[in-house]
Amino acid sequence: MTEQNAQHTAATPATETSRKNADQRAPLAAAPAPASGWTTRQEPWLWMDGRFFAGDAARIPALSGALHDRRGVWEGVRAYATPNGPRLFALGAHLERLRRGAERLGLTTDLEALGWACEEIVFRNGYDDAHVRVLLFPGPMPGASHAAAVARPWASQDAEGPEGRPTSGVRATFAILAASARTDHPPLKRTGPCPQRIFAQRDAAAAGFDEAIFFDPEGRVIDAAGANVCAVIDGEVVAAAHPDALPGITRRVVLGLAGGSERALRREDLLSAEEVFLTGTSAEITPVRELDGVRYADGPVTRRLRGEYQSLVRGGARDETESLDGFPPPCGVACYATQVAP
Repeated sequence: MTEQNAQHTAATPATETSRKNADQRAPLAAAPAPASGWTTRQEPWLWMDGRFFAGDAARIPALSGALHDRRGVWEGVRAYATPNGPRLFALGAHLERLRRGAERLGLTTDLEALGWACEEIVFRNGYDDAHVRVLLFPGPMPGASHAAAVARPWASQDAEGPEGRPTSGVRATFAILAASARTDHPPLKRTGPCPQRIFAQRDAAAAGFDEAIFFDPEGRVIDAAGANVCAVIDGEVVAAAHPDALPGITRRVVLGLAGGSERALRREDLLSAEEVFLTGTSAEITPVRELDGVRYADGPVTRRLRGEYQSLVRGGARDETESLDGFPPPCGVACYATQVAP
């Protein structure tokens, strides 16, 4: 392990205090179990710029660039209940991707503070299964950046998938993205997606579909709204590769579990595939049961991968010496590691 990695993996006093005091904290009043996806909770704690606030007490400056020109980045990180308590999955990889996006937009960031805040916000709210949203956005003055982390309880996929996706799969439709829309939305997680993506997703929902799968004018598959696209072709798991697709962390995990590969896929490749599924922090592994009238069976490969993925994220094992993408987890925050295909 390099000296730099050793510096990153050494636990800070703040993190050690967080762990030691976890059992002594009085969590907020218990709320009813959520039905699925994002849920509301009475006065959840959130973290912003080094301080903790009740849910409605934090304020965003009206002149923030995040409100006016989408100059902000965010990441979603899942906390899973494990035999050793809640653990954040692939936190190091998510924060490193956040750092890259922040650099591209000229935002400053402190990964050590953000990593600690992500862990602490789960403990302070007394959550086991949760979705942590971390954001960076500019302040009203040049060179100043705001940082925030908020957590919400997240439903198990046992009854219904995340964001209301049924575990039996989603109905999807294709939607084209013009070149101008793609170049306006580089592959990073900005606080405002391009309008064409929003319009396409709304049109898909109005037509009775759960999801829109985007493709470019040449017919190459890009991704879905908030998820990457994978297919089982001749028994092999193939992830759709496209320069405008977000480099998905869950996607890399799945390719590692499946021994799969990535390559450019066209619409006809998906329509003739044995199985199609979506991957993402929120989607986890969500089967596509129908795509523009083509129905897919509840395939054995997707079922196996879903089981292996849940065993991985809920198993409790963790490695604090490396993270998913080969980047060290910051400030000693507990972060799962897994070997993935290069």
